[in-house]
Amino acid sequence: MSSLRSKLYVIIFKTDTNAGKKFDIFLLWLILFSVLTVMLESIPEIGEKYSTILLAIEYTLTVLFTIEYLLRILVSPKPTGYIVSFWGIIDLLSILPTYLGFFLAGYHYFMVVRIFRLLRVFRILKLARFNSESRVLIDALKASS
Repeated sequence: MSSLRSKLYVIIFKTDTNAGKKFDIFLLWLILFSVLTVMLESIPEIGEKYSTILLAIEYTLTVLFTIEYLLRILVSPKPTGYIVSFWGIIDLLSILPTYLGFFLAGYHYFMVVRIFRLLRVFRILKLARFNSESRVLIDALKASS
């Protein structure tokens, strides 16, 4: 198991490896697809006509992001450290709204939080120098809510 765990660690956390790069590119496409889904859902004509399909896509993407989040926790040498880290919190916030929808009425107000998935792009692309800009995005989201 430790061999599998160490291989998964390299794939998930070591972005300078070939497998890590492929994993990050796959995640990037999922994130972009998720953002596109949110955008399409926000257009009334499309959101109403294709609501079932868009909801199925959202649930599928949320399951995939949840698996990725849980794998990060499982293979991390310091799971608690990852959970409370900036990126761990962003990862959790990006999946939480979908799960809240199962338990809370009016959850659609939380769906804007899915935009946090965009912040994951900064991590994937190693744009740490733009982290201050991500703060502007967070502040704008708070103001709009």
